[in-house]
Amino acid sequence: MVRVIVTGGGTGGHIYPALAIAKGLVARDDKTQILYVGIKDGMEARLVPEAGIKFAGISGKGLPRRLSLDTIKVIGNSFKALWQTKKLLKEFHPDLVVGTGGYVSGPVVLTAALFNIPTLLHEQNAMPGITNRILARFVRRVMVTFPESMERFGVKKKLDLVGLPVRPEIGQVSRVVGAKHFKLRPDRLTLLVTGGSRGARRINQAMIKVLAQLAQRVDIQVIWATGNATYTETIEELNKNWITWERPEWRVLEYLKDMPEALACADLFIGRAGAASLAELMVAGIPSLLVPYPYAAENHQEYNAQALVQTGAAHIILDSELNGERLWKEVETLISQPALLAKMGAAAETLAQPQALDKIVDLCRGTAWR
Repeated sequence: MVRVIVTGGGTGGHIYPALAIAKGLVARDDKTQILYVGIKDGMEARLVPEAGIKFAGISGKGLPRRLSLDTIKVIGNSFKALWQTKKLLKEFHPDLVVGTGGYVSGPVVLTAALFNIPTLLHEQNAMPGITNRILARFVRRVMVTFPESMERFGVKKKLDLVGLPVRPEIGQVSRVVGAKHFKLRPDRLTLLVTGGSRGARRINQAMIKVLAQLAQRVDIQVIWATGNATYTETIEELNKNWITWERPEWRVLEYLKDMPEALACADLFIGRAGAASLAELMVAGIPSLLVPYPYAAENHQEYNAQALVQTGAAHIILDSELNGERLWKEVETLISQPALLAKMGAAAETLAQPQALDKIVDLCRGTAWR
């Protein structure tokens, strides 16, 4: 029986890969015991128990960008987190600790490494986060998603290119089934647009101009998830611009919960450049027009996007340069060249790591104490 602590938090980009690893370990050996350690009031405190995984919360908070009284409080919480982690390690006796980034990984992985407990990191982005760059010097191995991130770690001999786990349904749904799910036609070019679960206001505003241009193009289908935070205002803007958005070839949705089906019938993706989204695009072989979120830590979304651009799998528009006219110009260029879209999709597929979870589980089991 192997006992594993998994830790990562702050954003879904760190939490969901950690959950995938935890579930992958249990699927390989149902005797594996998992303890997920996260920030006690972070989003992981809700998501992990909902996934049926045992959760333990510790103190912690990211360092403020500027020196202030908050900085002193955060440092105090960090020392408290180290003490809490030490206590958890003694109680749980893990054979392995796996960190996926975020500030909670710092005290948990570092303390485990100092106790000589086998430790692994997984880095999702092309530009590694500061926590993982520091911890890389203390852990046994560092698993990465993008080849580009390998040169940004100072520990090249510890690195393994494994990719990022994606939902098993990605790439397994046929185009016909995907189109039927959305009551669309499989023989028509389809755009898939999303800014994430909450939405991206800048992308939504630009898409209104794109839909105005597509209003006479019944041969182009659109699946557009505006996000729950911006759905109402987006619909109001469409109505204000006299754009009839409820039509047979368009699906304007608040939230897209059926991503495997959407990717199955998509010919071009328009959206942000989070690592999880890009991993799914690569496995599905979908070309993309990426607008990196400009406020992501270490600007990692732009680095992620550039990794796809350099291989010909994507085009990029910086958020500061985004407007309706620029977005339509890029979309028009791409949809008028089916051969280019096919070439970009093939390039995306060459970057895919569909066996990422198996590779990660193999490394975990090979590193853990027995």
